Amino acid sequence: MEKDLKDKKILLIEDDPFLIDIYTKEFENSRIEIQVIRDGLEALKFLKENKVDLILLDILLPRFSGWQILEEIKKIPEIKDTKVIILSNLSNKEDIEKAFSLGIEKYLVKAHFLPKEVVKETLDLL
Repeated sequence: MEKDLKDKKILLIEDDPFLIDIYTKEFENSRIEIQVIRDGLEALKFLKENKVDLILLDILLPRFSGWQILEEIKKIPEIKDTKVIILSNLSNKEDIEKAFSLGIEKYLVKAHFLPKEVVKETLDLL
């Protein structure tokens, strides 16, 4: 049985226009609405005012890093339990361990996953 995903809200926090385009198209092909924010500070403002079901989060972002966003999310009761998948090219063991210690669900290294696989990994958590 298919999951009903039409009411699910996913936020992609990514600053690379090329990747934004690829991931947005792939999610749209799966009939899933995805909101995109390119800046860490804007993303945090958005999250304080809007509920999402899952966040796809890059670590290297302008003005406010993915690390800072993760730390801030955990301080805000309304969003602290939001599922987060890190989507980054940082692939060293320390970064991955740090991310899991901050409560993420999955850590996907961009270079190791096709966009279609990123969508599948995301859907598995919804």
